[in-house]
Amino acid sequence: MTTDQHDETVERAERRAHFLAGLEWHAGTFVILNMLFWLMDIGLGQGGVQWAYWIAIPWGFALAFHALAYMIDGRQVEEHKTREFIRQEEHETSGRS
Repeated sequence: MTTDQHDETVERAERRAHFLAGLEWHAGTFVILNMLFWLMDIGLGQGGVQWAYWIAIPWGFALAFHALAYMIDGRQVEEHKTREFIRQEEHETSGRS
């Protein structure tokens, strides 16, 4: 493995770790705040749940999409396509010379 490949691998791993840390913070915040909202809704509500689910459901979808983005690693797809387009441009440019 060349130095450039190693540096690229390290950079990709650092970005993925940063993205995972963001997902973990998102999930933790979701759990803690939704517990608070549900307890408030049940405790202060009139005989049951009145509004907490209006927060939990959309936020849960957002968290699910965040997790999905981590799993499919859209950033890696973007990098792959960028490299592909660069190769196409270089090939077209070298063909014109």
